[in-house]
Amino acid sequence: QVQLVESGGGLVQAGGSLRLSCAASGYTFSNYRIGWSRQAPGKEREFVASISRSGGTTSYADSVKGRFSISRDNAGNTVYLQMNGLKPEDTAVYYCVDYGYDYWGQGTQVTVSS
Repeated sequence: QVQLVESGGGLVQAGGSLRLSCAASGYTFSNYRIGWSRQAPGKEREFVASISRSGGTTSYADSVKGRFSISRDNAGNTVYLQMNGLKPEDTAVYYCVDYGYDYWGQGTQVTVSS
C-alpha cells in the first residue's frame, strides 16, 4: 500500500521555523522528483518546492526562495522541508507529492500567527 505521511506541522509565530517531514512507503521512493505543495483557505493549491530523484536539483516558488529548503533521504524514504522566516501568508495545509507517480499525502497544517 502506497503511503506518503507528512508530519511536523503546527502553530508558530511569524519569523519562526518548522521542519516538515514526509515518510514514503509501499513503493520505490527514489525513482522520481518529489516535493511539496500547499493550499491556503479559500485559495487554490500551489507549488512550493521540489527536488530531483538524486537530490542534486531543487526548485522553489518565488514566494519561499531564500526561506525554505527541501532535501531528501532516499535510504530513509523521506523528504524534508525546512521552513525559516515564516510569515502569516505561509499558513496552509502542506502536502507531500511524488510527481512521477502522482501520489499525494494527506497534508499537515501549518499556521503562522502575526
